Amino acid sequence: MSPSRFKDHHRESRTFQIRAVIAFILVIIALFGLVSRFYFLQVTEHDRFTALSDKNRIQLQPVAPTRGLIYDRNGVLLADNQPSYSVTLLKEELQDLDGTLIRLQELIPITDRQIERFRKRLKQRRRPFESVPLRFRLTEQEIARISVNYHRLPGVRVEADLIRYYPYGSSLVHALGYVGRINERELQKVDETNYSATHYIGKLGVEKYYEAELHGDVGFQKVETNARGRIMRVVERSDPVPGKDLVMSLDLKLQQVTEKLLDGRRAAVVAIDPNDGGILALVSTPGYDPNLFVTGISNKDYGALRESDDLPLFNRALRGRYPPGSTVKPIIALAAIDSESVSPAFKVSDPGWFTLTNGGRKYRDWKRGGHGTVGLNLALAQSCDVWFYSAGHKMGIDPMSEYLGYFGFGSIESLDLPEATRGILPSREWKRNSRRLPWYPGDSLNLSIGQGFLLSTPMQLATATAVIANRGRWVQPRMLKGVYQADEEGFTTTDLNHDYGRSKPDDVKLKHPEYWDTIIQGMVDVVHGPRGTARLSAQGAQYRFAGKTGTAQVVGIKQDEEYDAEKLAERLRDHALFVAFAPVENPQIAVAVIVENGGGGSTTAAPIARKVMDAYLVGEEAVKETEIESLMGYEHD
Repeated sequence: MSPSRFKDHHRESRTFQIRAVIAFILVIIALFGLVSRFYFLQVTEHDRFTALSDKNRIQLQPVAPTRGLIYDRNGVLLADNQPSYSVTLLKEELQDLDGTLIRLQELIPITDRQIERFRKRLKQRRRPFESVPLRFRLTEQEIARISVNYHRLPGVRVEADLIRYYPYGSSLVHALGYVGRINERELQKVDETNYSATHYIGKLGVEKYYEAELHGDVGFQKVETNARGRIMRVVERSDPVPGKDLVMSLDLKLQQVTEKLLDGRRAAVVAIDPNDGGILALVSTPGYDPNLFVTGISNKDYGALRESDDLPLFNRALRGRYPPGSTVKPIIALAAIDSESVSPAFKVSDPGWFTLTNGGRKYRDWKRGGHGTVGLNLALAQSCDVWFYSAGHKMGIDPMSEYLGYFGFGSIESLDLPEATRGILPSREWKRNSRRLPWYPGDSLNLSIGQGFLLSTPMQLATATAVIANRGRWVQPRMLKGVYQADEEGFTTTDLNHDYGRSKPDDVKLKHPEYWDTIIQGMVDVVHGPRGTARLSAQGAQYRFAGKTGTAQVVGIKQDEEYDAEKLAERLRDHALFVAFAPVENPQIAVAVIVENGGGGSTTAAPIARKVMDAYLVGEEAVKETEIESLMGYEHD
């Protein structure tokens, strides 16, 4: 037996050679693939990947514009921007979101509601490395607590931002409105690019209506970022265009005086310049602090406002719909004589009631026992219901509704008040469509004294009064006076050239223009005549004014029952109204006042209107709260 062979060197050599060739071939193939890939990336796809690389390195970021300021007609700042510090979180750097929120709650007060809002913002669309605010308006102590604990709070920052601030709080909220945090629904209605860096938007009033002008135009900056998206430096910047600074027709001093006169009442006052329609004062009480809404109001504060019986969130001046009562009697009288339904010499015998048929229902006069023989002038001065019942019956609904429409009832004629409502102007067609009933003669009697279906807002009453003061020339109420332009002497205003999309109503053209003097003289005698219902309100006045008292029933009373305010709950008592303009010879202000459950117009509303006119025409020093009692009359209407 041959000895066993432990190694076959020839066979091993052949195997090694074969493996070396295979490995070499594989290396050649891999090298070819690598070179091909390099060629594809660096030659074939060079342009595309160069663009992608620059895009990752250079980003275009929006820069928010500064919101425009708002001034009153005298240059007093009404809406400002102030820096505010917020605690924000950066999602990309957060290691433990829930744990971070717990640690922050241990350092500063953070409510569950604020955390809920934060989580909603976190889910909204945003750019990489864009922080999300958690809580606003940090104090210096809260900022310090967070700063010394940064090492425990990865992803947490304290950032500064400009937020809206209203220095006069509740005094102007119903006139200016307010801004608040922008939401997804609002973003869908605006230019998303222009609002790409904006956190706030106008929610109500002037702030909402002139949002486009106040917001401005967004700017952009090119920033260099690292691989994780962090900003390294600003390469190029295009500054944003700040919003326009707007000047309102409002007179802040007049606004504050008016608010003080209404203190503790549920009431509204609107004052208009009859020359251009500028709104001098727009007050609704009670009000609320708009600063609470800017960065988000708490559930507790909002619940208190919403549940209050006095309805502070309700804008009575623009949205309150009230029976105007006797304040529309000048227009009803004008309709009666100009439509030739009755003559200016028309007289009635007033026993204290009026009936359509013998023995029929009695429509009572406000004055028990009546006024005796009454003509047009005394009917206005004494607000004689029976004269208007009789004239309204002879006239019928059609002329009354037509003439009331000429003065803006039943429509919205203000230019820049988005919350304004149109009220109700009844007519045959209106009642047929809304009530499925015909128009009855009794409906005309109620309408003739401003009751029944007719509902108007204080803004509409002030507007109609301005048209009377102008003897039919229409001016549309507006808040805006112009764009603020600073100069060496203070400031000037320039026209905004805003397209309001609403044409001016036609001027009221009477068949008998001389009747303007007849009606206005009756309104003058309301306050200056010896038998006028508001004669005490004109005592000591340094100017002549024209006015009309009004009382609107809140609850009906039975045929043979006498109205007794003392027997009624306070909120069931009559509303007090008064409209006026002054001076008679050259009107500078038209005023409408309503005091809910205030009683008679002469006793409550007329003294307030007199003080408002004093403050504007004579000066703030003429208004002394202790003297208002001396202006109160003793008539009901």
